[in-house]
Amino acid sequence: MSDVRVERRNAPDAVERVLRGLPDWFGIDEAIRGYVGDAARLPSYLAVRDGSVAGIALLKRHFPLSAEVHLLAVQQNAHHQGIGSALLSAMEDDLSREGVQYLLVHTVGPSFDNPPYARTRAFYLARGFVALQELQRIDWDGPTLIMAKAIPVAIPSGRLAAAR
Repeated sequence: MSDVRVERRNAPDAVERVLRGLPDWFGIDEAIRGYVGDAARLPSYLAVRDGSVAGIALLKRHFPLSAEVHLLAVQQNAHHQGIGSALLSAMEDDLSREGVQYLLVHTVGPSFDNPPYARTRAFYLARGFVALQELQRIDWDGPTLIMAKAIPVAIPSGRLAAAR
């Protein structure tokens, strides 16, 4: 595997390309179009490997202390290669420096039997997220699982020295 570089820039075309290659997760055209529109305005993270976008993530800010992984998707042939983890790490590093304490994600809940989304939940659990609540019909017609992760807040060195 070659190195992955995370870039922070909006790239709706790359979002569409990645999502259209993941029909088990993103098989509804209307949803894809919605994410492509979101990619034009939300903070965006691109995992670039060998000059091509292998994964994408969109961030949504709700309140000063919390943010949401609005979208995280990795090309099918690049799963289990650290790309999703690199995207999450970059997002968490940025949020930590901004004082954000909680990162949330919504995904398909476990009461809906779907192996691809079971793998998605396992990915987030392995990266420190915890399941908080499963709700019906908030993001789609079925169950949505809300997961969260505490983010350690980075204290600028000047503020740390002043606190001593």
